[in-house]
Amino acid sequence: MNKVRVKICGIMTVEEALSCVRAGADAVGIIMGIRYLAEDAVDAVSARKILSRVPPFVSSVLVTHLVSSTEIMELYKKVGTTAIQIQDAISPDELKSLRKNIPHVRIIKSVHVVDRGAIDEAKFWAPLADGILLDSRTPEKIGGTGLVHDWNISRDIVGIIKKPVILAGGLTPENVIEAIDKVKPFAVDVNSGVEFRDGRKDPKRVADFINRAKSWR
Repeated sequence: MNKVRVKICGIMTVEEALSCVRAGADAVGIIMGIRYLAEDAVDAVSARKILSRVPPFVSSVLVTHLVSSTEIMELYKKVGTTAIQIQDAISPDELKSLRKNIPHVRIIKSVHVVDRGAIDEAKFWAPLADGILLDSRTPEKIGGTGLVHDWNISRDIVGIIKKPVILAGGLTPENVIEAIDKVKPFAVDVNSGVEFRDGRKDPKRVADFINRAKSWR
């Protein structure tokens, strides 16, 4: 198996982005267009400033809760990321419209692993997306929960669908190797697991997370 890719999500400043890139991140995620208060969401001006400094060969991901293709495209036009991660329950027609109108942008569809119903959901979305991200959720939050879900279900999804699977949800430097061992994902995605208590990214934890994920064979 090739090296596991790593995305660091919830980037709020240029300094955080560059620190993650120096540590070896393959992708950085910015959070915009969300439906509840989150300390790591950024506005379009801040996002453009961050993305202007992301170097070639590092992917940028717009993470959003929006479910209208028109609204998502308007947001995308303001920032111009290489991928869009749809975190909420968009309709298939809206996702197809997004694909038709911005075909050059990679689309990642989040699936929340609450129970084994996530397997059928991942199978449904896989033909419509470029990748499936497996995340945890609570009744209030559809991402950034800091909670681990059932990796047995995630492992089964990896074994069934033919698209790249990104594992998220409660990952930390301390558990990422165990998670990769169990699930064998294409990539891992972390946000709160590499932060200081005030929500800023901790460069040491970011580097530890990336080094451990990429050391897995």
